[in-house]
Amino acid sequence: MSEISSAIKQLCEEKNLDYQSVISAVELALAAAYRKDYGERNQNIRVKFDPATGHSQIFDVKTVVDNLPEQEEAEMLQNLYSPAPKEPPREEGRPEVFIEESSGEEDKKKFNPKTDIQIKEALILKHDAQIGDEIVTDLPIPESYGRMAAQTAKQVIIQKLREMERDMVFSEFKGKEREVVSGIVQRREGRFVFVDLGKAIGILPAEEQIYSERYNPNDRIKVFIKEVREGHKGPEIVLSRRSEEILRKVFYLEIPEIANGLVEIKAVAREAGSRSKVAIWTDADNVDPVGSCVGQRGSRVQTIISELGGEKIDIIEYNEDSAKFIANSLAPAKVASIELDNVEHKAIVKVSPDKLSLAIGKAGQNVRLAARLTGWKIDIIEASEDGEKKVLSSDEAEEGVQSNPAEAEVETVPEAAAEQTEEKAPIEKKTKNKNLKKTKKE
Repeated sequence: MSEISSAIKQLCEEKNLDYQSVISAVELALAAAYRKDYGERNQNIRVKFDPATGHSQIFDVKTVVDNLPEQEEAEMLQNLYSPAPKEPPREEGRPEVFIEESSGEEDKKKFNPKTDIQIKEALILKHDAQIGDEIVTDLPIPESYGRMAAQTAKQVIIQKLREMERDMVFSEFKGKEREVVSGIVQRREGRFVFVDLGKAIGILPAEEQIYSERYNPNDRIKVFIKEVREGHKGPEIVLSRRSEEILRKVFYLEIPEIANGLVEIKAVAREAGSRSKVAIWTDADNVDPVGSCVGQRGSRVQTIISELGGEKIDIIEYNEDSAKFIANSLAPAKVASIELDNVEHKAIVKVSPDKLSLAIGKAGQNVRLAARLTGWKIDIIEASEDGEKKVLSSDEAEEGVQSNPAEAEVETVPEAAAEQTEEKAPIEKKTKNKNLKKTKKE
């Protein structure tokens, strides 16, 4: 094996590129270099490179087309032998890169002296030539390429390798679009977080981040690939931490009964960073779906909560009876009764006054998530001895969160602060009492 072949194979392994594609890039670069120093105006240069020996063969390739009318042929010959238009001066020392421009359908129909040859001329070179055949003419191989030609070849190779690498990354991650992958937080620039996905860097924009999370460098996180699109400098991979699919993926990874299909996730409703509800179901009589997700002493669900940065999770048992399913979805609140309006697809839920706050949740979060989970509109009615009174509907709760999207997440901060304050309060009182005793002794 030659040094060139070994170097190409090593490059393919490092960049995860196709060997034959790299050879094609080298051949294209050599053709550009030959055209620069030795080629003529209407030659269609093609190079065949042998990596084992390091030698190359150079050809002028033409496609046989029908004969032109006399007038068109005369115009073509006039243009062919007229002096080429002068190009603007190029900076000295700067290599010239040849870029083939794709022509439209109208240009393809016209005779191109660079790539086409008339049948009458082709028959001189090859006696059995037919329209559509390729006429390949050997060209002399130069002893050595010039310095500028070498720079041209080098730049074309680098450019082609970058394009191949971008195309490979784009096609790989395009196939993973709408999937959940693991990544490592690389850095933060302004409101954007950049996540290392292995072969590419993904972007986590501010609107796809969770308010309560802090993304520190080298943190390993799970992200949802929302969109993969072509960018100016390569593929742009837009990520999300707010997607419901992240929650589904974590359940599949952490709970074997879901992974093997014994327990099924029927629906998910999520307010990322704050609270989620997951409806699960099984047709096995000897399996408790809720218990299998919670685990012994809550070990499984606690692992999922840790993975999602402390997000609260309600595991709901799915029921084909809509009334029972809606009642389960409003957990931890217990409902007194449920009336279903199938015409408006609405559920009127009556709750006792002491369970009202649980049914509604902070800023209507519980009823809002229950409505998303079940697909029913829910009206919460307070049922007391004095009579019944409508308190809140799921539509009103949705309108409230749309007017302030961060409300559900912001609510978690005061709650945590309140818990800390309650824990610190007795210590502060004891400290004050000690200070008072010291003052009296003095």
